[in-house]
Amino acid sequence: MKPEIFKNRFIVPASAIDGLNHVNNVTYLQWCLDAAEAHWISKTSEAQREKNVWVVLNHFISYKNPSFLGEELETQTWIDNYDGVKSERHYKIIRPTDGKIIVEAKTLWCFLDGTTFKPLKIPKEIGDLFQ
Repeated sequence: MKPEIFKNRFIVPASAIDGLNHVNNVTYLQWCLDAAEAHWISKTSEAQREKNVWVVLNHFISYKNPSFLGEELETQTWIDNYDGVKSERHYKIIRPTDGKIIVEAKTLWCFLDGTTFKPLKIPKEIGDLFQ
């Protein structure tokens, strides 16, 4: 089954620009995390989000092209796989005007009980929300 790709478009704000006059590398990571959170919120109820939370185990990010103030960008994110307590989420940030990939990234997440913060096996019904 092919995973659903969650997309969001936005305009690069001045707050994202660094001393080299392009988007700061750390900002791209924040945009990836924001996309992951928005995707989770779009698929779950508030009760579910109180019951379970996610924490990051690691990130891998590859910077392909710069982006600049005022450009429109699109974040794309999807779940590639999940097993046990872990889920691998992928991201692309693209510039729609020319189709260039700005960033490719992936994050390994761990699923937790929202009260005890202990790892939990990802239930099929949660995994199925993103496939």
